[in-house]
Amino acid sequence: MTITVENLDFTYGHTPILRSISLPAFQPGEVYAVVGPNGAGKSTLLRCIAGLHRHSGTITLGNGNGAGQQGSVLYLPQDPPPATTLTVFENVLLAYQQRAGFRVERATVDLVSDVLEQVGLTEFADHRMAHLSGGQRQLVSLAQAIVRRPSVLLLDEPTSSLDLHNQLKMLELVRQYAEEQPAVVITTIHDLTHAARFADHVVVLHDGTVHTVGTPREVITEDMLREVYRVNARIHFSDDDTLALAATSAYVTEV
Repeated sequence: MTITVENLDFTYGHTPILRSISLPAFQPGEVYAVVGPNGAGKSTLLRCIAGLHRHSGTITLGNGNGAGQQGSVLYLPQDPPPATTLTVFENVLLAYQQRAGFRVERATVDLVSDVLEQVGLTEFADHRMAHLSGGQRQLVSLAQAIVRRPSVLLLDEPTSSLDLHNQLKMLELVRQYAEEQPAVVITTIHDLTHAARFADHVVVLHDGTVHTVGTPREVITEDMLREVYRVNARIHFSDDDTLALAATSAYVTEV
C-alpha cells in the first residue's frame, strides 16, 4: 500500500495546525521520520493519516481510492498501554484476536510467543501490565502492532519512554518490520541522529508546513537546524550514514 498526502489542512478551533501539506508518495518497505520542533504538527499529521482527525485535502491509500484499506492502517500513540491486570501475553493475544476473531488456535499462541521473543519480552510474558515500567509497556505496544501485520504503521514518538539500548532495539525492529512485511512505516521522532540512522526519508515540519523532504543527508543540514530548530550546530555524516551533531549554541535570535 502507498500513501499520498495532498493539500492537507487541519485547524483546531480557529487555530491552523497544518497548512497545505503535500508530500511525495510513501512507499512500502521504507521508514519515514517526521521531525521538527515541539508544536510543528508532527503528531497531528500522523493522526490525520490514521483518520483520527477530520481535515481538508486528500489522503489516498493504496491504488488510488483506498477502498478496503483502512483496516491495514495502525496508529500507535505516544502513551504506552495502560497498567492493567492483564499479562503481557494476554495483551498481545487480544490485539491479534481483534484481527483474527475470538477462537484461539495453537498457531495463534505460537505467533504471539514468536512476536514476544522478537521484541525481547519473552521473560515478561506472564507479568501483569501493572508491574511493568512505561518503557516495557511501550515495547508491548509495538508487539501488539507487529502481531497484527498492518500495511501502514504510524508511530508517535515510539522511543519516548525507552533507555538508549531499547531505543535502538525498537527502531531496529521497526525497520526490520518495514522491510519484511513490506509496510509503510511513518514515525515522529525527536532525536535527529536516530532519524538519520533508521529512516530512508525525513519530513521536516515547521510551523505547520513542510520545510523539506528528502534523504537524511539531504534534509539534516546546518541551515535546516538554524532555520527550524533555531540552533547553531556542526554536523557530520560518516560513510555508514551515522550522524554526529554538535550544537554550538542552543538558541539563535535571528533566523
